[in-house]
Amino acid sequence: MSDDDDQTLGITESKEYATGDWYAEVCRKAGLTNYGPEGMSGFIVARPRAYGLWERVQGELDARFKDTGVQNAYFPLFIPESYLEREKDIVEGFDPEVAWVTHGGHDELEERLAVRPTSESIIAPYMSQWIRSHRDLPLRVNQWASVVRWEATETKPFFRTKEFLWQEGHTAHETDEEAWEETLTRLDQYEEVYEDVLAIPVMRGQKPDHDKFPGADTTTTVEALMPDGKSVQGATSHHLGQSFAEAFDITYSDEDEEERVAHTTSWGFSWRSLGALIMTHSDEQGLVLPPTLAPEQVVIVPIYQSDTKDEVIDYAEEVADDLEDAGVRVELDDRDERNPGFKFNEWELKGVPVRFEIGPHEVEDGEITAVHRPDGEEVTLDRDGVAESVRDELDTVYAKLFAAAEENIEENVRDADDRAGILGTLGQHGGYVRTPWCGDEACEEEISEQMAAEIVMVPFPDDEEKHHDDVLAGDAECAVCGDDADETAYFAKSY
Repeated sequence: MSDDDDQTLGITESKEYATGDWYAEVCRKAGLTNYGPEGMSGFIVARPRAYGLWERVQGELDARFKDTGVQNAYFPLFIPESYLEREKDIVEGFDPEVAWVTHGGHDELEERLAVRPTSESIIAPYMSQWIRSHRDLPLRVNQWASVVRWEATETKPFFRTKEFLWQEGHTAHETDEEAWEETLTRLDQYEEVYEDVLAIPVMRGQKPDHDKFPGADTTTTVEALMPDGKSVQGATSHHLGQSFAEAFDITYSDEDEEERVAHTTSWGFSWRSLGALIMTHSDEQGLVLPPTLAPEQVVIVPIYQSDTKDEVIDYAEEVADDLEDAGVRVELDDRDERNPGFKFNEWELKGVPVRFEIGPHEVEDGEITAVHRPDGEEVTLDRDGVAESVRDELDTVYAKLFAAAEENIEENVRDADDRAGILGTLGQHGGYVRTPWCGDEACEEEISEQMAAEIVMVPFPDDEEKHHDDVLAGDAECAVCGDDADETAYFAKSY
């Protein structure tokens, strides 16, 4: 079946009732992904449309990093086993997921090489070489790369694959306070990209101690709620303390020539963000993209008969030229072999935020009919000044997408005070269940054993509006075991 034949079918699955099948169909028919070769489950091909989205997200983050003192570098894909073993928590945390290289050509290697599951153990030794004095601090490096984790049992493009694209940043500092400030700076930037670029509101907090990054003091997170009630870990920023610096000898001489151990951080953001983008905004007509990321922000569809073709096409070309000159990403679809209805459906499937319809009436009246992708709203624009007025339409589309996602998260945070309430709420509604928690992992396990849910986030201590009222009042009991509780846990099913 050709791509065009596939597209004429449209989306056949229901987002509400068959979310997984719907998501896979959108990824395929919108031209985003293919599955990897037969016999290589867990791998995908990111087609140009999807990779272009990743490039735009990458550009947004990269600019923020560079504005705050980060420099890009690149480190080897393969990591000697002895390097991994220098930080025992890394070995224990990632060992089941590591892919190993044992041969080079026909020769067995003297030492196994791990295919990068994460890069702390290959980056830290070089940071140790580069840092000698307090004058070398802070040191901030980032790499854009792929990692491999042999964990995916069911392939879900962008959400769950054995290989995925991401960025991984690492920094070293003189003090614990500076490292913590760095951790939060990166979390702020991740939140900005989700909310200002992806049009997805997020919850921010930290992971429970038993679920933090192996070897870290604290793992902070931004969490996004999908329309099906499941949470997505959007990005994480880790305050590593001194454990990695001690393991890899990242030390410096202070102003008094005393040797000190540095304080380090690491932080990462992956193309899971694209999965969240697709899942959050798309619908049963196909992909829906925010104007900030869409490869084409506006598509122009001329509508004509043979006797009006020339004047309509000329008018449409002039509009396209004006938009392009103004920096708007525009596509003029003047294909003769496809009728306007097909073009409408095709561009809706591809997620273009705004469609311009131009026919003889628009030409005669000096107007343009603009249609918003999220809800089909039609707006009549004056031809004069359209390069400026289209910006308002793009902003309106973005606001609509953000508002719908914000409503979803605001309506799906519910309180529970006991085990039955947690399980019942998750089973009936999904979303986040906010509850007092004693801090014991065993209480989380009680819930996860009965339902595929976990504690996805614990609010920061000073973020009072996200805490359960009883925790703030100081008289809370753990909803699971009944012991004293001084933490608030957010339970959710998750991707």
